[in-house]
Amino acid sequence: MSGAAPVEPPVTVGRSGVDGSVWRIVGVVATLVVTTLAVGLSQGWGRSDRAAGRSAAVPSTVAASPAAVPTAPVVLNGTDDAFIQLLIPMNEGALALIDHLDTRPTGADPSLRALLGDLRQAHQAELRDLRGILAAGNVPELNIHEGHQMPGMVTAASLDELRTTPDAEVPSRAAALLRAHLAQTVVLCRGEQTAGGSPELKALAGRIQQARATELSALDGQLGAPRVD
Repeated sequence: MSGAAPVEPPVTVGRSGVDGSVWRIVGVVATLVVTTLAVGLSQGWGRSDRAAGRSAAVPSTVAASPAAVPTAPVVLNGTDDAFIQLLIPMNEGALALIDHLDTRPTGADPSLRALLGDLRQAHQAELRDLRGILAAGNVPELNIHEGHQMPGMVTAASLDELRTTPDAEVPSRAAALLRAHLAQTVVLCRGEQTAGGSPELKALAGRIQQARATELSALDGQLGAPRVD
């Protein structure tokens, strides 16, 4: 389980190959998740990382690092493409969850409201940057994960379940959904930095990973999100 996954050839430009690229992206997504999990196990992710997170100071707000959208063409390999096509719906699902939480009681905790606002702002900025890199690579956005139960993705089914959840139970359930999303994004960002080809996207993945670490710490402090060993 050592070494980076083989780098896919650059994504073909143009829309004529969109149907074939869907199956290629699905395969690369599976490879990306398996590779990152394998690398994580070999590098000792888990308890030591979470213990370090517990000892870190919890910030009062969370903000994503600014990133400029590329103005020059970029070359994306299969891992780059799969990373973007997966992270876009993951961020959109998280934003839908945050929007729902705005309609539910949160114990009138202003710091919790501030955290959710910061998460919204960061995720919206990431969507802008991800789509900017996708456009710079002249690759169409493909919603290939609609209806899929992907790790860390907030689905329509999970939102429907949350809508019927008693108000007293909403914070803990929402915290579990948000934490799963943030933690899985860290895994994907590590995989992109290991097997990705675009320097621009690998740099963005590094910034997102750092933001997620801060967000996880803040979430655990505000919502008491359960940690899964």
